[in-house]
Amino acid sequence: MNGVSIILLGLLILAFLLVAASIKIVPQRSAFIVERFGKYRTTLQAGFHMIVPYIDRIAYKHSLKEQAIDVASQICITRDNISVEVDGILYLQVIDPKKASYGIDHYRFASIQLAQTTMRSVIGTMELDKTFEEREIINSTIVDAVDKASDPWGIKVTRYEVKNITPPQSIKDAMEKQMRAEREKRAVIAESEGEKQAKINVAEGDKQELIKRSEGEKQKRINEAEGQAAEIEKVATATAMGIKEIAAAINEQGGMDAVNLRVAEQYLKEFGNLAKENNTMILPSNLTDVAGIVATATKVFNKTQA
Repeated sequence: MNGVSIILLGLLILAFLLVAASIKIVPQRSAFIVERFGKYRTTLQAGFHMIVPYIDRIAYKHSLKEQAIDVASQICITRDNISVEVDGILYLQVIDPKKASYGIDHYRFASIQLAQTTMRSVIGTMELDKTFEEREIINSTIVDAVDKASDPWGIKVTRYEVKNITPPQSIKDAMEKQMRAEREKRAVIAESEGEKQAKINVAEGDKQELIKRSEGEKQKRINEAEGQAAEIEKVATATAMGIKEIAAAINEQGGMDAVNLRVAEQYLKEFGNLAKENNTMILPSNLTDVAGIVATATKVFNKTQA
């Protein structure tokens, strides 16, 4: 191999190296910042690009995806002077790669510090109990503060989530006792409410029973009265029918004789009863006179019936 061949081979290798150095492939959802002689030249988006080797260089590489940054726990003092340990997660996204490169030295570190200071300020305005209840307020306040401050950095803060709020052990013990007392209180109230409802149910049952019983007694009396009325009506009807039959029988042939005979029988019967009840009897003088006896008996019978 002569000298010319060696030079050509060297030129080919140099050309290959220059072409390889000039080719830049940017991944999807990424952006590269190109500087020429230390000055910003352009921003390369996703795809295939060519730059001038050794004159242009890739100064910064940014991911345009949403990033989750862990915010380390820190001690915050509530408005009622209780120290709590709070940590969270900050979600942000690079919107302008140029501003993210030249607007601030380290946007992730700056965003974390701003989130922590804002969190301390927000916790300081709340009492301990409110910090557990109003996490949404804490999250939205931190997002608003960090997003506003990071706008010149080309950063968009999407959300912030408080992970843990940890009070001291003594406060935990006190809170546990409070919760235990609250649960016992609720249990006692529930038990008393149950007893109250049970008594109400029993009283309501007794009331319904008395109502039903009184309605039954009422219906019973109504039925008895209706039965007695029906009985009286039937007796009266039967009596009237009997009287009609007697009247019809008297008007027939021999009916009066039967009546006189019946009157005589009644006379003798009543006369016998008088003999049983009294030691002294006055016998009528015309005892052998049947007609007189009948007439007398009829008068006695009429007086007896009256």
